[in-house]
Amino acid sequence: MALPTLTPSQRAEALQKAKGVRKERGDLLAQLKAGDLTLTTLLAREDAVVGKLRVRRVLESLPGIGAVRAGQLLADLGISESRRVQGLGANQRARLLALFPPKD
Repeated sequence: MALPTLTPSQRAEALQKAKGVRKERGDLLAQLKAGDLTLTTLLAREDAVVGKLRVRRVLESLPGIGAVRAGQLLADLGISESRRVQGLGANQRARLLALFPPKD
């Protein structure tokens, strides 16, 4: 399937939109790392910005979780390394949230 040909203005608009989405994802992960945003709140969002995030990247953004621990958690939960948030099943999501309950 051939990609549609974009005019220069359409291409510039698409690039700006992509840049905005990347910035929003980065801000969300930074808030998660700082503790300003909970995992429950992040996973409650059902938009494309959060849905396209890889679960591993979300785990690595949690305070105290590094690359090794994130890999162990994914293996323990039976979640693929390449799984995105939008692809999590109900049981996987529930087990993940049970590991990181919200702090009051």
